[in-house]
Order: sequence, then C-alpha cells, then structure tokens
Amino acid sequence: MTKPPVAASKPRLLVSPFGTRTDNYYWLNERENPEVLSYLNAENAYSEQQLASVKDLQATLFQEIKGRIKEQDESVPYRDNGYYYYTRYEQGGEYPIYCRKQGHLTAPEEVLLNGNEMGKGETYFQIGGYEVSDDNQTLAYAVDTVSRRLYTLRFRNLKTGELYPEKIANASGDAVWAADNKTVFYTTKDPATLLPYRVYRHTIGTDPEQDVLVYEEEDNTFYTGVSRSKSRQYIFLSVSSTMSSETRFLAAANPLAAFTVFLPREADHLYDIEHFGSDFYVRSNAGAPNFRLLKTPVTQTAKTAWQEVIAHRPTVFLEQMEFFKDYLVLGERQEGLLQLRVIHWQDKQEHYLNFGEPTYTASIGINPEFDTPVLRYGYTSLTTPASTYDYGMAARTKQLLKEQTVLGSFRKEDYVTERVQATAADGTKIPMSIVYKKGFKKDGTAPLLQYAYGSYGLSMDATFSSARLSLLDRGFAYVICHIRGGQEMGRQWYEDGKKLKKMNTFTDFTDCAKFLLDQHYTSAQKLFALGGSAGGLLMGAVVNLHPEYYRGVVAAVPFVDVVTTMMDASIPLTTGEYDEWGNPGQQEYYEYMLSYSPYDQVRPQAYPNMLVTTGLHDSQVQYFEPAKWVAKLRTVKTDHNLLLLHTDMSAGHGGASGRFKSINDVARQFAFMLLLLGTKA
Repeated sequence: MTKPPVAASKPRLLVSPFGTRTDNYYWLNERENPEVLSYLNAENAYSEQQLASVKDLQATLFQEIKGRIKEQDESVPYRDNGYYYYTRYEQGGEYPIYCRKQGHLTAPEEVLLNGNEMGKGETYFQIGGYEVSDDNQTLAYAVDTVSRRLYTLRFRNLKTGELYPEKIANASGDAVWAADNKTVFYTTKDPATLLPYRVYRHTIGTDPEQDVLVYEEEDNTFYTGVSRSKSRQYIFLSVSSTMSSETRFLAAANPLAAFTVFLPREADHLYDIEHFGSDFYVRSNAGAPNFRLLKTPVTQTAKTAWQEVIAHRPTVFLEQMEFFKDYLVLGERQEGLLQLRVIHWQDKQEHYLNFGEPTYTASIGINPEFDTPVLRYGYTSLTTPASTYDYGMAARTKQLLKEQTVLGSFRKEDYVTERVQATAADGTKIPMSIVYKKGFKKDGTAPLLQYAYGSYGLSMDATFSSARLSLLDRGFAYVICHIRGGQEMGRQWYEDGKKLKKMNTFTDFTDCAKFLLDQHYTSAQKLFALGGSAGGLLMGAVVNLHPEYYRGVVAAVPFVDVVTTMMDASIPLTTGEYDEWGNPGQQEYYEYMLSYSPYDQVRPQAYPNMLVTTGLHDSQVQYFEPAKWVAKLRTVKTDHNLLLLHTDMSAGHGGASGRFKSINDVARQFAFMLLLLGTKA
C-alpha cells in the first residue's frame, strides 16, 4: 500500500446561530458502520506498511523498555485498620495482584484480587477502585472490560471467598462503606454522556434493583462522587465543576439518614473538606485564588463560623493537605515545585522537607493511619526513579523504603537535569524541565522531544520514566514545558490558559520551541513534539501555528474537533467542560474556539511528519475526532511528509491495558521518531 487511504467526502452542514460549517467527514462518528471500520483498518494497515522498515527497531525498543522493568515486584505495604496492604506483580503477569497481611508483614498473605486470573480471555481489563469494610470482612471492587470507564461493581466475602451475586453496572469505579459493614454508597454514570450523576445506597446481599437513590445531580456541568473522611466518621458526597463545588456529609454510623449540605454551591467557589477532631477543615479559593485553609465546627458549617488556619499567599498554591493526630502536612506549590510543609499542632512549629534537586516531584503518599508520627511520601525526578519514603516528623528523619528498580545499566549519575525559562510573547517566563545524557552538546545537532499538556490545571511535574531512557541513550534531550493551562505556577497560571485565554497554552509551547532552537539544544530537523488528549489538542494547534519548527509530531488521542464536540451535549463529558473551554452556544466562545480548533483550522500548508493515535472505545476523546482530522489533513496539506493514523480497535483513552501490552504504544512512538532520523537500531 504505497498510497494512503482516502476517506469518502460526505458533506454535512453544521448550523449554529453564529455561522455554518461544512464537515466532510462527520459520518466517521458512526462507530458500527462497516465503512467506518473498514477505513480505520485501512489506516492501520497503511501505518504498518509505512513503519515496516523500523519494525525490527520497534521490537528492539519493546524488549529494551520491558527489559528495564522488574517483572516480579511489589509496592511498599501501608497499614490500614490492622492490615498491611500492598500490590504485587508476577513474572510475565500483565495485571496487578492486590494483597494484604494481618497485623504484621510476616503473616500469611491474603489475595484480595488477582488481576491475571480475572483478566484471562479479556481483550481489555482494568480493576478500578477497591474498598474493604470496617470489619475487614467484605471487599467492594470494580472492573471495566470495555475501556469506557463504565465499571461493574462486585462484592466478595473475604472470610469465605464467596462472590456475592449482585452486579452493579455503569458505576464510577469507587464504592464507600458505611460503618455498619453492610451499607455501600456508590455513583453511577449516564451510559451516553458518561457523566457521574447519581448516588445510590446499597445493602450487601440484596438486589441492586432495590437500591435507594440518595442523590441525583441535575446540572450536567457537574461531576458527582462519594468518599469517606480519613477519620472514618463521615461520608462525603461531592459535586464539582471546573469553577464551583458543593459537599454534603453524613455520619458513617448513621447511613440511613439524609446528607447535610456543608455549604451550597457558589459561582467561582471551589472547596473541599476533611474532618479532624470536632472540626471540618476547608481548603477554599473564596477570595483566595491560590486557596487557603480554614476550619469550622462540625455543628456550624456556615461561612460566618469559618476561622482561618493558613492564609492565602499570592506566590504559593495550596494543593494538598493530610491530617495526623499531632501534625498537619501541606503540599504547597511554589515556583512550580511542590514542597511538603509539616506543622506541629501543639506548638505550631513548622518546617519544609529538603529535596536537593533543581527540578523534581514530591507528593503526599498513602497515609490512612491517623495516630502516627510518620509521613509516607513519594519522590521522583527526571533522573531519580519513583521512590517511597517514610519521614519521621518529630525527628525529621527520612527512610528510603523503595526506589523503583531499573534493570540493566542505568546509573542516575549518567544523566543531567536543567531548569530553564523561555520568554513568551507577552513577557511571561515559561519554565522548562530538561534531561539528557552526559555528553549532550548544545550545538543544534542533537534530537529533542518536547512535551506538555496545558489544560484542566493539571501540573506536568518532572518525573522519571524508564522507557524514556531509550531516547536519552540515543542522544535525545527530553523537555517538559510547564505552559499556562496547567497549575505549576499557581492558580493564575491555569486561569491564563483556559477559555478566552486558551491561545496562551499554544503560543507558550511554540515560544519554548523557539527558545530551544535559538539556544541550539536542537534544530528544526531534529525537534519532535508529543502530547496526548488535551495535549493532543495542543499538538493540533501547534502544527497549524508553527509547522516549520518540527520534524515530527505525535498526537495521542487528540481532542482536535473542539467546536463540534463542545456543541454536542450528547457526546460524553462535553457539558462538564464548559468552564474549561467555554460554551459555544455563546458567540464569543464559538468564535474563539473556532480560531484555534485544529480540525477547523487545517489549511493548505506543509505540515510536519505526524503519528496520530486513538482507541475505538475511547470515552474521553471519541475516536472519530482524530480520524476526521487525519482524513481532512490528507486532502488539504501540501507536503509529502508522513501522516499516520493508528487506531487500537480494542482499547480506549488510556490505550492497551496491562503493563506490557501498553509498551507497544510507546515503542511505536519512539520508532516513528527514529525512522525520521534515519535510525534503524
């Protein structure tokens, strides 16, 4: 197959009050249409043919990446309610095995869930959340075998091994136990829009048809969820949108009672709560863009009773909080880096942990135990594999419990990290985290992979990747651009990269590229870009704005048909994102989205070489967005560069399930880039 597939042009008029667009490939959204499936399969065959010369290299990369993984491995156990819980993997096993031991680590192992056994015969398999009842006797867990993130909730008696007969479909994947060991609260999703919107109460051993609906969210811009306080005394029912939230609470010991509203939702007010002693603690952005911490008695939750604990600071974003009997631990982001702050309740003495690297990621870990002076936290950097520490908050001592094992010849001392800044067109300084192998020369001769996400306030921190070593060891530099739309530099960083300021996200990325080119980290013949999902939108916008900067671009599950998707409330998750992108039912948002929507902005020009990937069952970005984009690019672009579309016909947004199957996706991306550099080994 020397010529790429050509999708049939079937013009359809898309009419809105603000203009009419013609979409020649709208028909590709017919998932069950044999013509659609035939086209996707033809694109897959074309991609395979075009990558045939690096098929051996892709296999080498797969074995190389897999070879760094310690196949027989387990997590550091954490203690919860008298048991030690951990996850382990077996040699050759694709899926995790969830286990526990009672009382001490030398006790016999109890297997809660064996993913390898459960996933046999499934083309896709994913275990969602799992929770054990207070008496440690019953397990609630969720499974997805389609990759639409619609889970089936099941229950198992851990004493007898009996699997209860009830199956609860279309669940969100998490269940919350009440204190009576028989009542469970769970959330269900609308199977069409995939929005979690109903909360039910279930009694173990009864027909789910009899479950009681305790809450239904009628505003389809809000997501609904349930959780339990660390103290175990309260169940929280939370609804949230991008810019507003509301929490209800219920005593876990009284599950048949009604939920009480903590504070009714307000426009532009986000808050979350935790229980400690006789108070609720509130992380709130009311009058505090970077959030502040307050407290209020459990019996008085109105704002008038709130007392400030940690004031708002314009340069520090309050991101996490963890409560212990004697200590409060805060995760605070300053100058793009997450710092851990420990405060002693009694004398208010405080200190920060010191990590000693210019760019890193630190985060509060799993800490279910309340009465302990030990903080479990995670640490990683571009050169340091994921590590788990216990920190003695009184003695200020660190104990490394585990560092991710990287098999082979890896030595962290062989790699160098930098943190630099590019200047955006409006003068804003955009941080970048860079890693490369010693010997890298800044003379424009080296290849470089540029990555970012830039949406939803998600911070792309500097973390380790053993797969990335396959590029670094072949001379690449890898750069994370901390662009606006994330939250690395505080809440305003996010606000300046969303809705009517979304273009900042895209121009920040290209300004970073210009910096890297000007400073001779690489050249336009060796610069590559990678982004997925909303980061795939970034890729689509970037290749429209500055295609000349890049030799190749990988757009994974890209959100590229912004206007059409955001105007269709029936498409999964659309309505919940109006506060992120804007509502195109309003003219200023319609016109602004249209100005950057990659699908709408495809134009006759030369584009870089591109690899576009998607999953037929994607629940986040529907497969037809990248399929339509590629079809349109084929007819409009003026170059003869590679344009490849690979659709995983059995997976969704996260790609293939299983820890080894997913490596194929990474190996394909790397092989694509190396093909363009003429590398065959």
